[in-house]
Amino acid sequence: MTALPDRPETLARIRSAGVLAVLRAPSADAAIAAADALIAGGVRGIEVTYSTPDVPAALAGIRARHGDGVVLGAGTLLDPSQAAEAAAAGAQYLVAPGLDDELVEAMAATGAVVMAGAVTPTEVMRARRLPVDVVKLFPGSLGGPALLKGLRGPFPDLSFLPTGGVSAANVGEWLAAGALAVAAGGELCPAAALRDGDWDDVRGRARSFADALDAARGAAGVAA
Repeated sequence: MTALPDRPETLARIRSAGVLAVLRAPSADAAIAAADALIAGGVRGIEVTYSTPDVPAALAGIRARHGDGVVLGAGTLLDPSQAAEAAAAGAQYLVAPGLDDELVEAMAATGAVVMAGAVTPTEVMRARRLPVDVVKLFPGSLGGPALLKGLRGPFPDLSFLPTGGVSAANVGEWLAAGALAVAAGGELCPAAALRDGDWDDVRGRARSFADALDAARGAAGVAA
């Protein structure tokens, strides 16, 4: 099993990366190739979802090729057994789409950063009582940056990461609303590009997100 960095270090790397790509690839090889394109385009956060076949092979392959040049996670965890499997393959953060006590506890037991989905104040209050490091605001498209800004009022001590409704055009709005970082799936890695191996498209989209992140940080006076 790959030794995991401590959670504060991983959280700092997620904040530094700014953008996490959510990969729903048709194969482990496609996930690895997509990660190559994303990193070449300037996106250093990669989440391989469990809708991808052979997730452990994809994670291990990305880790072998890019080492510390990537902050690597596994997503769409639905079963507690997936937590240990993903962490053993090199995932530094684990993501569940919602709140499930048994699953969250299994994720936390690995030592990886735990992200779990919530979108209402009641769900966020539940997440706050569980070993959740980052609230995955999902689907973020339901309320956009205004929803995040509203939730940050009563929960200023929590870290939020929106997924869904994130594009290169609104990265700055999400960060200004208080997001730790943002995550994007289809906007960064369209299913057709992953299916057809159109890595130039993925690389170009990654550059657009990286440029938008740099612009947002420059406008806010924040260093990467």
